[in-house]
Amino acid sequence: QVQLVESGGGLVQAGTSLRLSCAASDIYFGVYVMGWFRQAPGKERESVGVIIRSSGTTNYADSVKGRFTISKDNAKKTVYLQMDSLKPEDTAVYYCAARRLPLTTMSAKDYDYWGQGTQVTVSS
Repeated sequence: QVQLVESGGGLVQAGTSLRLSCAASDIYFGVYVMGWFRQAPGKERESVGVIIRSSGTTNYADSVKGRFTISKDNAKKTVYLQMDSLKPEDTAVYYCAARRLPLTTMSAKDYDYWGQGTQVTVSS
């Protein structure tokens, strides 16, 4: 079973940066794609971006394109979310997720495994 553990969240000021990490268990190499999602209070969970584990190909939501970057370190079985130029509207609980079967999807319902989430709060 894949275990995903997020870390790196916190309280930051608008305009600054934060990097989240998602450490995966040994089945990491059986995962096809990993995604970052976020959920703000009273809102539905939304996709931030995804990365194909083997190729490193990424795709981002329009709201974060140009500000957020997803990367991976296969040796550490870890995926990162670098968040730059943070805005108050980026405040949310951030989750990483993993999908086993080949499909590059940004829909939360398509993911098999989820982390517990990490809070990111951006003050104005």
